[in-house]
Amino acid sequence: MEHAENVVVSSNPWSVAAFIFYLTVIIGIGIFTTRFSSAGIGEYFLAGRKLKQFVVALSAVVSGRSSWLLLGVTGMAYTRGVSAVWAVVGYILVELFLFLFLAKRLRRFTERMDNITLPDFFESRFHDHSGLLRIASVTIILIFMISYIAAQFSGGGKAFYSSFGIPVSSGMVLTAAIVLIYTVLGGFLAVSLTDMIQAFFMLIALVVLPIIVIDNHGGYSVMLNSLRALDISLIDPFSLSVGALIGYIGIGLGSPGNPHILVRYMSIDDPRQLRWSALIGTVWNVVMAWGALYIGLIGRAVYSQSSELPGSDSENIFPFLAQTHLHPVLFGMVVAAIFAAIMSTADSQLLVAASGVVRDIYQKLIHKGREISQQRLVWYSRIVVLLIVVIATGLALSGSQLIFWLVLFAWAGLGAALGPAIILALYWKRTTKWGIFAGFGVGTLTTIIWNQTPALKHIIYELVPGFLFATLAIIVVSLFTKAPPTACNDLQAIGSKYKK
Repeated sequence: MEHAENVVVSSNPWSVAAFIFYLTVIIGIGIFTTRFSSAGIGEYFLAGRKLKQFVVALSAVVSGRSSWLLLGVTGMAYTRGVSAVWAVVGYILVELFLFLFLAKRLRRFTERMDNITLPDFFESRFHDHSGLLRIASVTIILIFMISYIAAQFSGGGKAFYSSFGIPVSSGMVLTAAIVLIYTVLGGFLAVSLTDMIQAFFMLIALVVLPIIVIDNHGGYSVMLNSLRALDISLIDPFSLSVGALIGYIGIGLGSPGNPHILVRYMSIDDPRQLRWSALIGTVWNVVMAWGALYIGLIGRAVYSQSSELPGSDSENIFPFLAQTHLHPVLFGMVVAAIFAAIMSTADSQLLVAASGVVRDIYQKLIHKGREISQQRLVWYSRIVVLLIVVIATGLALSGSQLIFWLVLFAWAGLGAALGPAIILALYWKRTTKWGIFAGFGVGTLTTIIWNQTPALKHIIYELVPGFLFATLAIIVVSLFTKAPPTACNDLQAIGSKYKK
């Protein structure tokens, strides 16, 4: 993929200037927020629970979309046609539910228990003084999150290659370096504020590009006729098997278990404002999904063979289409939007992974009960962020899977292992520590085994059986083990407050 065949390198100074302006703003935010993030670990990893509804809404939405939407889904729509719509329906509906219901309970409980991370939440909810749930949840987060981060760096490499002709490996390293700078400096506040700006870049690029390209090529009906002439299945939303349909919709089951989305809910200053966040976030989700699907469809109508794309890779359709149809300044904005998607997810995941090492392992297990200065914890967090970037970059450089599928595997692992545990812990009083531990194990193993078994993987996306089996494991084991005596009181208190 390092060759330059079919690459149109953009050396236009306006394109480069637009992209550099974007990077300058992002890094500037990191520098500006350094002082606040250095105050303590709660500020570095959760912005002191002081974020407003608009920031939380956009940050939660864009941190969950990543390069998977702008490169993966557009590439999928290019290859599969209209049936790719089912890959976005599930997460839009599930995240609406999360904003409206689960987010409030999680926010109230974690504030009451002074929880900063999800492992904090599990330990507090089940009064687990052994550290078992903390170790298990951190292990799951690190395994899948580092793979997820690597996929984002891989997406950055593709974007640099298809946009500016920079070799993929060099692009990966550049992407990692950019994300590292402002994440290390500004922590969660910088990440959330940059997410808000990146959300606008993504929305504008995803809406403007398909409108311009469709208009340039004769309108919507011409595009539809071109797709029909290529392959009638491209315009059939049901041109896929039942298993594939369920699997695509089931992608939404990953949202409740992805910590980089859930911590957004924990960071809002007033949980009553989450209804406004739900409205804003859902509108953003729908519009961005519409744009990604149409970019893939119109891209297929214009470039009917993937061999016409950079590297013969369908996941390069978005930047290539923008490069060949937009003014250089707008093209620079599209490249910025792609990096916005990549960085808005990678930075959030870096903080979640780092919090697992510093907060959950170092502070709460290794130095349990000892006083450690907040400034020292922040510096350790920054060092861990650097180490994770190095590991993820190495994984990205050695990997060869498509972004779409690498992200889906990590998304499935987190969703299956942590999603049912979060939901049942917040809503079912009978849930026990051992039930949660069983859910962790069953969800993780099912995802890995299913993914590595071709016969099973061909039937349905691994997240669906992983989520189902983990839910059953939690319920069955909980019914056969004793619930913590104060668990019901904890949930009743939160539930009562939640209704007010």
